Amino acid sequence: MIEIEEVPELRSPILIAAFEGWNDAADAASSVVDHLMRVWNARVVAAIDPEEFYDFQMNRPVVGTNEDGMRRITWPSTQLAVASPPGALRDVILLRGIEPNMRWRQFCAELLAASDELGAEIVVTLGALLADTPHTRPIPVTGTATEPELIDRLKLEQSNYEGPTGIVGVFQDACTQMDIPAVSYWAAVPHYVAQPPCPKATLALVGQLEDLLEISIPLGDLPEESRAWERGVDELADEDEEIGDYVRALEETRDTAELPEASGEAIAREFERYLKRRDSGDD
Repeated sequence: MIEIEEVPELRSPILIAAFEGWNDAADAASSVVDHLMRVWNARVVAAIDPEEFYDFQMNRPVVGTNEDGMRRITWPSTQLAVASPPGALRDVILLRGIEPNMRWRQFCAELLAASDELGAEIVVTLGALLADTPHTRPIPVTGTATEPELIDRLKLEQSNYEGPTGIVGVFQDACTQMDIPAVSYWAAVPHYVAQPPCPKATLALVGQLEDLLEISIPLGDLPEESRAWERGVDELADEDEEIGDYVRALEETRDTAELPEASGEAIAREFERYLKRRDSGDD
């Protein structure tokens, strides 16, 4: 059972979760939660006991020195934090963890029990996968939901994926079994630049959360880091003719497939985000 520090009653909280590992190409999803914890000054209120869920030969503890100069070991774990985003009508619970090595059902049950104790009303899971998408175009983000009302309101779809799944899929299924509304957003990371970080994918996921929460999220250095990442990949493509040709082929395929959307809903949505951020004074 997860012990939770004393927390004031939260306002209709929404849980946002991301896990390192198979579901987190280029660390794009877990970096979203890291970013939100910083910009919203989130406070960690609980952590799951890693002893039952992690193989420490696979996810090794880290030894280091604390502020007092004492040596200490940090164990791999999954934490829950709470935050009150400025301008939001509801509070947020942030779940940041590592895909467990064992007892996945018990792992999800304990996290959802703690989330229920904090009053979570809806769960949003974040993921990232490697895909055939060019780095020069907007990062595609697909969204699914478990409730018809959420699907209609957020203009999402029910997932028709069949195949192996990770902890994000299992966690969302656990929400369904417990009748907890759940949304899942997945960013597509260009597979030819799979190494972390991928700030452009992180930024794309943040944009989806802005739409969901109907607030402007401070972006900090993410836009500049995204531009720098893209310039770096441009240089790689310029230096390697084979990669350059491959990127141009991906661009042509993407542009042809998505041409009807270029002047539609996607541009309107991005413009709305820009206006909200300008009005709130965020960069």
